[in-house]
Amino acid sequence: MSDGPRALPKLVRAAGCVLWRRVPGTGALEVCLVHRPRYDDWSHPKGKLKRGESAAAAAVREAGEETGFAAELGAELPTLRYPVDGRPKQVRYWAAEAVSGAFAPSSEVDRVVWLAPAEARARLSHPRDRDLLDALTQRLEHH
Repeated sequence: MSDGPRALPKLVRAAGCVLWRRVPGTGALEVCLVHRPRYDDWSHPKGKLKRGESAAAAAVREAGEETGFAAELGAELPTLRYPVDGRPKQVRYWAAEAVSGAFAPSSEVDRVVWLAPAEARARLSHPRDRDLLDALTQRLEHH
């Protein structure tokens, strides 16, 4: 056993999207939330980076895997940092427009919903995810 300094827990790197679309006809903004049965929560699509993968590529891949929709990345949103099982986690997020696709349930994500921002804000399980939604709506309203 070593009496030296303990190694810091390795940073968990992840990426995700706040996936959005415009309703045909009205142009109203809708945001996609995913339900993860393992945690019984509603959140934005996200996941860990694969070895050698960029955060932007991981964000697009995870959006596709979890929602079935191809995502076109837009502006980068705030990066979230929080502990998970005693390890620091860093998740980089982008605004991403859903361009095509359809949802198919999986063991990781069993449901998705498309909601107006106010409804999405109420449905999100974690307060930190609401900050991302607010950042997205501010960007889209001012561009």
